[in-house]
Amino acid sequence: MDMNSFSPMMPTSPLSMINQIKFEDEPDLKDLFITVDEPESHVTTIETFITYRIITKTSRGEFDSSEFEVRRRYQDFLWLKGKLEEAHPTLIIPPLPEKFMVKGMVERFNDDFIETRRKALHKFLNRIADHPTLTFNEDFKIFLTAQAWELSSHKKQGPGLLSRMGQTVRAVASSMRGVKNRPEEFMEMNNFIELFSQKINLIDKISQRIYKEEREYFDEMKEYGPIHILWSASEEDLVDILKDVASCIDRCCKATEKRMSGLAEALLPVVHEYVLYSEMLMGVMKRRDQIQAELDSKVEALTYKKADADLLPEEIGKLEDKVECANNALKADWERWKQNMQNDIKLAFTDMAEENIHYYEQVYSGGKQGSFPRKVCWKRERVPATLCRGGKKHCLLPATACLPHL
Repeated sequence: MDMNSFSPMMPTSPLSMINQIKFEDEPDLKDLFITVDEPESHVTTIETFITYRIITKTSRGEFDSSEFEVRRRYQDFLWLKGKLEEAHPTLIIPPLPEKFMVKGMVERFNDDFIETRRKALHKFLNRIADHPTLTFNEDFKIFLTAQAWELSSHKKQGPGLLSRMGQTVRAVASSMRGVKNRPEEFMEMNNFIELFSQKINLIDKISQRIYKEEREYFDEMKEYGPIHILWSASEEDLVDILKDVASCIDRCCKATEKRMSGLAEALLPVVHEYVLYSEMLMGVMKRRDQIQAELDSKVEALTYKKADADLLPEEIGKLEDKVECANNALKADWERWKQNMQNDIKLAFTDMAEENIHYYEQVYSGGKQGSFPRKVCWKRERVPATLCRGGKKHCLLPATACLPHL
């Protein structure tokens, strides 16, 4: 991925270097603001589900009011996503969070699950609102403004079951035929998507593993502060030293907890969102190929006179226009998506780098504040080797909290 370079001026500190990174501002003024908040649990005899309050503020003339407040459940978001894909098959629709259950969870939804989903749904709607085409979709407007009964009535106006089944059958048939001559630019696009999917999935797995290991490290380190306090009660010569060590461990715990919070909020959601984007992109390419495959089949039928020769030219003309529109829409949206992706991922990693710098600065300054003498902490003159729990003879601390090991 082509990322913008850092400033050629060499800053004097890592933090000042990060602060020199500039991102492009949005060129247009926003006229649609959406907030997803206040999740609420609903229990019926049939099911339990969560609804979210959606507040919309706008200055657009096509809206009847400047502010709307509705409640929506996850199934309503799925409906909106489906309608957007139906109306704009080759535009890149933002992904929704997965509908899943965490294994071993006693309650259907816990607070962390609900909050994570709320943030993802908030981002989903705001990405649509910022999209130059999707933001003016009529179904999107109805989703934001209609009351529950109005939305339910609108949903019933869609195509019937038989019509949807027919569309599905045609789509499957087109995908089975495949595309004989995919344009070179879409071949390159498809190759990029496959490579991007592999890399972003790998980054996602590594990030999740880092967070898991950081959590285990934090949980273990929390135990050592109280241990050193208790230890100090039985070691008159080492009271001050052990208390200083406990204080240092406590500062390290607080710094680690803050870094974990930054990882969970700044990096993990962004990386996982683009994992879902990679799946969406594959779906977009399939829909583009289906449109082209339908055109190819009509052209083949006309060539071999497998159908009414009088009707086929008109159908082929319409399909050629449809393919051209689909291709142009995808090409325009592709460049926009790539720019957003590069900015989002760059910002996520630079934020995480800044969190790490703060973490190490805090840990280092915490270690310097300790008042224990170096000869007692790091040398063996007054400390028997048997007291070393860190695996090295020059160290008093356990391996997970040992400063030389860090």
